[in-house]
Amino acid sequence: MPVLQIDDDGFRLDGEPFRLLSGGLHYFRVHPAQWADRLRKARLMGLNTVETYVPWNLHQPRPDRFHMDGALDLPAFLDLASAEGLHVLLRPGPYICAEWEGGGLPSWLLAEPGIRLRTRDPRFLTAVDDYFERLLTPLVPYLATRGGPVLAVQVENEYGAYGDDTAYLEHLAASLRRIGVDVPLFTCDQPADLERGGLPGVLATANFGSRSAENLAALRAHRPAGPLLSSEFWIGWFDRWGGHHVVRDPDPAARELDELLATGASVNFYMFHGGTNFGFTNGANDKHTYRPTVTSYDYDAPLDEAGDPTEKFTAFREVIAKYASVPAEPVPARARKLALGAVELTESAGLLACAPALGDSVASRHPLTMEELGQDFGFVLYETALPAAGPVLLELEQVRDRAQVFLDGRPVGVLERENHEHAIAFTVPRAGSVLGLLVENQGRVNYGPGIHDRKGLPGTVTLDGTELAGWTNRPLPLTSLDALDFAPTTATPVGPAFHRGTFELGDTASRPLADTFLHLDGWTKGNAWINGFPLGRYWSRGPQRSLYVPGPVLRRGTNEVVLLELHAAHRPRTVDFRETHDLGPTEE
Repeated sequence: MPVLQIDDDGFRLDGEPFRLLSGGLHYFRVHPAQWADRLRKARLMGLNTVETYVPWNLHQPRPDRFHMDGALDLPAFLDLASAEGLHVLLRPGPYICAEWEGGGLPSWLLAEPGIRLRTRDPRFLTAVDDYFERLLTPLVPYLATRGGPVLAVQVENEYGAYGDDTAYLEHLAASLRRIGVDVPLFTCDQPADLERGGLPGVLATANFGSRSAENLAALRAHRPAGPLLSSEFWIGWFDRWGGHHVVRDPDPAARELDELLATGASVNFYMFHGGTNFGFTNGANDKHTYRPTVTSYDYDAPLDEAGDPTEKFTAFREVIAKYASVPAEPVPARARKLALGAVELTESAGLLACAPALGDSVASRHPLTMEELGQDFGFVLYETALPAAGPVLLELEQVRDRAQVFLDGRPVGVLERENHEHAIAFTVPRAGSVLGLLVENQGRVNYGPGIHDRKGLPGTVTLDGTELAGWTNRPLPLTSLDALDFAPTTATPVGPAFHRGTFELGDTASRPLADTFLHLDGWTKGNAWINGFPLGRYWSRGPQRSLYVPGPVLRRGTNEVVLLELHAAHRPRTVDFRETHDLGPTEE
């Protein structure tokens, strides 16, 4: 593979002038069986490069465990990109933002009291150096200098919006070089943050989605010579629960792209294909109010969440064709989708009753955080016995992020971080009644100082002003549902419950396996799984009203769908599999 060179007047690839035409495609947000399809479509839009972040928290879920296989087989993704003739921009962090849980930083870092993330805190740097060693040592053969597809590697991510410690960035760059990363390094920042986030001797790039000439001028003022690259050219946006589905008209977006390319600059679309925050992996923002991101990361991108070309695909392809050769192959058609109709969920299992099978409890005087319990995602069930009967006021110092309150297994109410709720009044029926608090991690904050986002109940819990002591803390990560004891549903379960149903997919040519969309009309809030694969969260708050089901998670014969419904079950207890997605209204 050719090697990228950085000259005063631009990029060169083995001595020839070169323009990066790149698009964001996160392997960890796409089912691995669909990587090749998405990469082929990137080439067909006229791209010569793809960009991907690397999620530290998935690759290294514990300090002594590292994974790079299955859905995290980054070498396989790089091989597929190379086979498609695409170069790669690699963005290993350690922090990635990306509307991803905790900005990609592993939760176990927060088990260290007082740790300062994204700084020269020795505890953080030691962990980062170990991560880089584990991740990048096997990736060295994939660098362009060794014949691989990786043209350049990013140092940190939008650091200028967080800090201004050049020595911290120098440490990261030195760590990359020590491991053998000898391709060009680059930083990326919004134009106003270029000075704080830049690193002498390292290519600086800018992130923006409009006013291309103005923002490139700011980049040029910061770096008088060298290539101009919009490393995140925002052509869409993400959604939050309780908001609306954000879209950007393709025509003005295409005009902005034309303006950018007319300057001779290079571009990386953010995103080319957004994909999905499967399972519990969505992030959140907290600018005085906590706002969790939805499951879909469709991003109104040129490829939608299911990998189908949108109007932007065609509009951008036409603009790119003015500046570079575009494959003569036609724009791919929308892939066939399955419409399976309604599926009845006939079995159920109460979450509180099944909790002992889903996680081992830990006793403590005060509630333990999710990080202290060694837990990444999911829920924690806190329980304690109350001393006396009568009306009381329960106060939680911090709710991270949503606490469902129970007395002897009966629902009492809900406290939400998003609504700044901390207290609830109720009547205790008897001395010794068990108070239960089911606390959901709705996504660790992925931007700003709020990334120090410990989950569960980080503070004190008081009853009528007196601190409650003597707790059991039960982690419920829900990484496997095999221990659930389902039974036919004869009555509406009280409180949170799992609901299960099955459907058949025969081995017929008339119904080949394909993507579909799970619609959850009438259900309130929870999570969904197909054949054990975690599709993600649903919430009647919207805007998202359906979940994307990748075709590769389906199988011939009997398929299983499971919902964890945290509130009242829909009646009749059915879900629908349809051919179309519903990401919600585009205006509030």
